[in-house]
Amino acid sequence: MMGLQEARVRAIVAETLVEQRRLRDADIDAVVEKTVARTLISSGVDNEDRGELRADFQYLRRWRRNVEQAQSFTLKAVITVIVTGFVGAVWLGVKTMLGK
Repeated sequence: MMGLQEARVRAIVAETLVEQRRLRDADIDAVVEKTVARTLISSGVDNEDRGELRADFQYLRRWRRNVEQAQSFTLKAVITVIVTGFVGAVWLGVKTMLGK
């Protein structure tokens, strides 16, 4: 009989702890959501503009990738011009040496 009451008390305590944790998690979620909303509003973003904000970030990501790609192409072009100039200078030197 005593074991049955002890098991029931343990079950009630466990259920109470689970409920407290659920309520605490809900409170934390509410605070986080409120904080994020306030931060976005202070940055000039309305709650309804989240889709636009996402689109802006996607545009910025594409723009960054295009700039990085352009930098890569520019570096390759500069290296090509330098190598071509060096090879041209060597060719002119060889042509001048063979011409004499």
